[in-house]
Amino acid sequence: MSAPLAGHQRIDRRSLALHRAIAAKLRARPALMEIARDNLNRWTQMGGRSQPYWDRWREILNRPLAEVLALLEEESETMTAMRQATPFAGVLEPAERWAVYARFEPGRGEGS
Repeated sequence: MSAPLAGHQRIDRRSLALHRAIAAKLRARPALMEIARDNLNRWTQMGGRSQPYWDRWREILNRPLAEVLALLEEESETMTAMRQATPFAGVLEPAERWAVYARFEPGRGEGS
């Protein structure tokens, strides 16, 4: 029996699961990558402390799709940090997002 994930560990695992779902959706519909590009353009115009992350995401989004998808799913310290400033808001439908969130509720699924 494994111990429940706590705090940031739960959030990081949930974020990875969300990005795996995003990657799967992008594999099926690569045109959805434009949502991330649009988000980055809009957020850059507004400015903010996350600008270094957005600049890095912009570089990532200019890579071939296979590389972008691999990075979305990568379990590294760098990509864990990058997922905290993800430009992929809006790629998943609310129901898709909430299905992942439900798996990480205390006492359930992967998040426990």
